Amino acid sequence: MLFRTKTAMVSADEALPGRTDQTMPVPETHHVNGHPLQGPWPEGYQTAVFGLGCFWGAEKLFWETPGVYSTAVGYAGGYTPNPTYEEVCSGRTAHSEVVLVVFDPAVVTYEQLLTEFWEDHDPTQGMRQGNDRGSQYRSVIYTTDDEQQRVAEATKATFQDALSKSRYGEITTEIAPLGDFFYAEPYHQQYLAKNVNGYRCHAKTGISYPGV
Repeated sequence: MLFRTKTAMVSADEALPGRTDQTMPVPETHHVNGHPLQGPWPEGYQTAVFGLGCFWGAEKLFWETPGVYSTAVGYAGGYTPNPTYEEVCSGRTAHSEVVLVVFDPAVVTYEQLLTEFWEDHDPTQGMRQGNDRGSQYRSVIYTTDDEQQRVAEATKATFQDALSKSRYGEITTEIAPLGDFFYAEPYHQQYLAKNVNGYRCHAKTGISYPGV
């Protein structure tokens, strides 16, 4: 049957069924820093989840950020449990490609991570990022508590002002509480450390976030 374009969001009824009895295998350690890819995390550490286009380059941005303990790529924001990469790319899961960021708030604040997020992609592009088109490439911030939600919304407003002054359009970034996070396949984890010439495509506005 005919199916809607990959840039249109599917409903829960339209989404692929996925699998509830099978989870993705997860490497024990981070390929770059040797830290665990799954919790429990060190006491006092926090987590954040961001989507800003292809998760290969997005993950590299955050593992290189001082104060970040671990990173992992995965899928979130949709309906399909334990999806595969191919299923997410079909546009029939409603998931985004995202990065799980584990950080020490004594070294790097959530707002500082958001600065990296806003500056490293164009959050006005809707269901794409650069040459990559599809709902899985949409700009998203999935928050883990009310304070993250508040800070994310506040930084969005601040960055919108900066973008508007440079004649950019409205930010399309989805900001919502995190539901389930599903780890992506092992070969996607720290992909650009394993494939140094691997693909990375982010469209940047060149606008600096003025709040930090």
